[in-house]
Amino acid sequence: MTAINPADFSRAGATLLSNLPAHDAESLTAGGNQALIVLGEQVYQLRITRAGKLILTK
Repeated sequence: MTAINPADFSRAGATLLSNLPAHDAESLTAGGNQALIVLGEQVYQLRITRAGKLILTK
């Protein structure tokens, strides 16, 4: 999967993507670099690296 620049949502061809929920990773981490995401009974850790990449681990 490739990252999409939020500005690209308004471009032609991005209509399909604009129907998907979008969440700002920095908001999810409350300005930090880590957050927990719960799916059912599983807990995942979302981390923003120094290079600005996202890592999701179980």
